[in-house]
Amino acid sequence: MFQVTTLISEIEKIEKDLIQNPPPSETDIEAAKLVVNEKGEAVSQLKSAKASKDNISASVAELKKAKENLLKLEERAKLKPGFPKKDGKIDYGLDFFTRQAFLTVSGQLQVETYVCALSSVYTFGPTFRAENSHTSRHLAEFWMIEPEIAFGDLEDDMNCAEAYVKYMCQWLLDKCLDDMELMAKLYDKGCIERLKMVASTPFKRISYTEAVDLLIEAVKGGHKFENSVEWGIDLASEHERYLTEILFKKPVIVYNYPKGIKAFYMRLNDDSKTVAAMDVLVPKVGELIGGSQREERLEVIQQRIAEMGLPVEPYEWYLDLRRYGTVKHCGFGLGFERMILFATGIDNIRDVIPFPRYPGRADL
Repeated sequence: MFQVTTLISEIEKIEKDLIQNPPPSETDIEAAKLVVNEKGEAVSQLKSAKASKDNISASVAELKKAKENLLKLEERAKLKPGFPKKDGKIDYGLDFFTRQAFLTVSGQLQVETYVCALSSVYTFGPTFRAENSHTSRHLAEFWMIEPEIAFGDLEDDMNCAEAYVKYMCQWLLDKCLDDMELMAKLYDKGCIERLKMVASTPFKRISYTEAVDLLIEAVKGGHKFENSVEWGIDLASEHERYLTEILFKKPVIVYNYPKGIKAFYMRLNDDSKTVAAMDVLVPKVGELIGGSQREERLEVIQQRIAEMGLPVEPYEWYLDLRRYGTVKHCGFGLGFERMILFATGIDNIRDVIPFPRYPGRADL
């Protein structure tokens, strides 16, 4: 995740300042303390001698000035390059938000706060992933559409995701055919036929276990993958595209993934090995949508957080959604740029967003 902090800019300011004006040495501080002692003794002597009020006031002013100078030197001596630390750890209490903060990877957890009250909700906004992935389908910053449905299970989630993709494909054919014809001329001659196929064809649905079995059979039959295939892996792009482009030649929904490769908030299935998660895979792109039925059982979600070694404190507000009343619900996220990539047939996702940001590139 991308961390948000103002500590680095403060550190840079301090380091620049220390270069221009080096901090005082111990000798400088001891000399300043000696001046304070001398000025203090001078005040005491004047008072003992019953000197005039003006003389005493002038001497007190010099003492005050000496103390202020000592305080400044001591404060400046505390300035050190590097992160401020407390008990050996970075002290985020001095940061802008007074705690660790990160750019969002999803709006899902927040939109779940609305779903029980409003039944059907969604969020659409920028999301950020600090994944060092130099591929034609990954960005560090992209936009995601995330619906959430109350009283819905995994089947409802898959139905909604399939209907949504079909609706978008048909909308492009009905409303933007001229644009699609231009895309067909410039980039991908088959993009219009692909939209028609997706809009009119039922998606294939297979479990994760079935998908892995099919990929293993493909390897036995002579097909070669760069990434090995076994139960428990996170399917690679080449696996997803094999299923959609070679085996079934249409979109595929893969569901019931191993719990070890999915998030803590996905509902644990009765086998205790898989979760009620699903991905919509499409030709040319691979994963277009990722979603799940959410875990509504408090004790189960607490156990999942512990199993994954996550800190509980940042998620207490999310756990409260289960503590104080919830319902069965589900949702998914669709990457907007991946949908454009799929629809137009453009080869690289960096070409479908105005200002692409990816590992090593954040110029704009």
